[in-house]
Amino acid sequence: MSQILKIEVPDDVLLGLQKEPEQLAAEMRVAAAVKWYEMALLTQGRAAELAGLSRAAFINELSRYGVSPFQETAEEALQTVKDLAG
Repeated sequence: MSQILKIEVPDDVLLGLQKEPEQLAAEMRVAAAVKWYEMALLTQGRAAELAGLSRAAFINELSRYGVSPFQETAEEALQTVKDLAG
């Protein structure tokens, strides 16, 4: 099941961005999904679902927005490797 959200956007914004309402809605979904993934509020799979994209396409969008596809920091990844090594 899904819900439809209604967001009011001033006409000037649409004109300034030169976007149709459907285009802007799609871009807003991707932007929200990327940000919420970056904040670790959504997993990569859920964020891709919210964005209406495949996981691979979502990873490409992460790159476009300058967001790492990895949620672990380098230090956390090193600690995981150390923990696994015993």
